[in-house]
Amino acid sequence: MYTLGLWDGHDSGAALIQDDKIIFASNEERYTKRKLEVKFPKMAIAAALQHAGIKPTDIEAVAYPTTEFTKTMSRIFPFQKETYYKFRRRKMLKPRTESLMHYMKYGMTSIGVLPGCESISTYLVSRELKRMGFANFKIDAIEHHAAHAATAAFTSGMKKSLTITMDGLGDGLSGTVNLFDNGTLKRLHSTKARDSLGIFYEQVTNILGMRELEDEGKIMAMADYSFPFDFKDNKLKDFFELKGLELKAKYGPISQYNLLSRISWATPREQFAYMSQQILEEILVQYVSNAIDEYGIDSLAFAGGLMSNIKANMLIRQLPKLKEWYVFPHMGDGGIALGAAMYSNYERNDVSAYRFTDSYLGDSFDQDRIKVALERETGIAFEEEASDKASHAAEIINEDNYLLWFQGRMEYGPRALGNRSILANAGSDTAKEKLNMFVKQREWFQPFAPSMLVEEAPNLLEDVKGTDRFMTMGYKAKDSRKDILRSVVHVDNTARPQMVGLENPMYRDLLKKIKGYTGYGVVLNTSFNIHGMPIVQSPEDALLTLKKTRSRHMFLGDFYVENKDAPGAK
Repeated sequence: MYTLGLWDGHDSGAALIQDDKIIFASNEERYTKRKLEVKFPKMAIAAALQHAGIKPTDIEAVAYPTTEFTKTMSRIFPFQKETYYKFRRRKMLKPRTESLMHYMKYGMTSIGVLPGCESISTYLVSRELKRMGFANFKIDAIEHHAAHAATAAFTSGMKKSLTITMDGLGDGLSGTVNLFDNGTLKRLHSTKARDSLGIFYEQVTNILGMRELEDEGKIMAMADYSFPFDFKDNKLKDFFELKGLELKAKYGPISQYNLLSRISWATPREQFAYMSQQILEEILVQYVSNAIDEYGIDSLAFAGGLMSNIKANMLIRQLPKLKEWYVFPHMGDGGIALGAAMYSNYERNDVSAYRFTDSYLGDSFDQDRIKVALERETGIAFEEEASDKASHAAEIINEDNYLLWFQGRMEYGPRALGNRSILANAGSDTAKEKLNMFVKQREWFQPFAPSMLVEEAPNLLEDVKGTDRFMTMGYKAKDSRKDILRSVVHVDNTARPQMVGLENPMYRDLLKKIKGYTGYGVVLNTSFNIHGMPIVQSPEDALLTLKKTRSRHMFLGDFYVENKDAPGAK
């Protein structure tokens, strides 16, 4: 039985499940080339069907999440979300009505699912699917946080866990605690949207001149450039109160936004970022600790956009009472198409466990298809190197060059994990500067991340317990390894690593070859994209990026490609 999941909001996408297997999952941005796309995911749905070799009429069940009032209105009037998309991503001049637009958004945060919302949303989603050729399908509307919880609980590999979701808001809630036990998922507690830590952090991001729902990681990074101070001296410490699992915001969303704006105006931005990150860590860590105490369960799975904060995750991981942890890699709203499909499959067919050893769930291209793309391109030289590409790639990286690396199936989620990556020497400032200048153009305070052999992690990082294959957790680098990792650690000596095991043999082989040069199997790994663009999806995308950035070296499948117009090219 095929179940299609779709999400038509922020970071829209589609996912396809067959019985207890995840067949395909991708986001619409990869096809439209608009980062964090909001349009109905027609292209992602088409890609899922093409990958599976099926037609729309082969789909028996469809699931979609979120039927709250604001989302239903955006389905009725799609121009609303398009306007807000351009506003949020700052693709327009600052409108005179900026404050009003924020007030309207935050004023509606407490409105959840009103009578009629689900039936209207279901009709509109069904209408779009029928226009694509779908017929005779059953459709399920899945509650927002149920979709988030399904992604974490059903892919964690744990038989019993607390599943915690925390985000900005969805269907009137900003967080939930759930029990997953013996194949059954049950909600135990919820937090209202009005009391959202995620909305708080989103507001801080906006006030500091960055894009909400996109640049929150920059706030986390900027915070480490502030002079530290005790929590008792934090001007924001009274914004939230936590008693057990009852989290309450002192102010409503509009009053909170106004007060944060006033405090920010009189505070250096690094210090304001520090204050905000500090309160997030303080509340979130205590919330998780209280949940463990409340229910006596020390195995936890997490999802929701707030769980992308790797510094808070690191402090949670270090709780002595926590036995095991797991963060779903596509933790934000971009992952709830898959969550909706999973929850529908759970309710209809009692399926609650999926093998999830990697996130390589997107498009792939065979060598013939890649060769056709190469032959159409001008200004490049290419040759096939199927047997020794890892050796050649390691040699290029060791010579202080960065390398574009396009292999296998595209990753699902915001992180490049060795299939759509740009790679460089983890200990080279020169390679990092070249990469930042020509391709990434990241703010000065943003760090890069490392990929490393899983067995290498204890040699490079402190307090390694378990494995993080998905870059969802912060770790401290060992003092003795600072030089080895200097291009992939932050100013506070933390890193967000990918620990590579047997799930990606080709990438693992490359890391082994790197170890032959440097003594350590670790590289700088950042996403294969131009600044402000989604991660590349196709060979054509990869070639366009190579040319636009004037990068020299790329491995595209089994082909080594050299850009003749790049500095230093032969």
